[in-house]
Amino acid sequence: MTISAKNVYFEKDCMWVELSDARTIGVPLVWFPRLVGASLEQLNQYELSPRGIHWDNLNEDISVEGLLKGQGDFGIFSKQSA
Repeated sequence: MTISAKNVYFEKDCMWVELSDARTIGVPLVWFPRLVGASLEQLNQYELSPRGIHWDNLNEDISVEGLLKGQGDFGIFSKQSA
């Protein structure tokens, strides 16, 4: 069974993702630096796909698999400091 995102919403510094298997998971926005500085309007301009969440305006893609594994976009920090 493939688990997919069905809805995304934001509260304070967290992103909440409702999944197709009835779970809801929350992750801190700080895990995704491109999302941290975005306005709520920008955050809400996401697209859902069978594998994850995409923000065209923010150049960000987050996989459901990565969320379930507790993976954020930590590589962006090393790219910015290089």
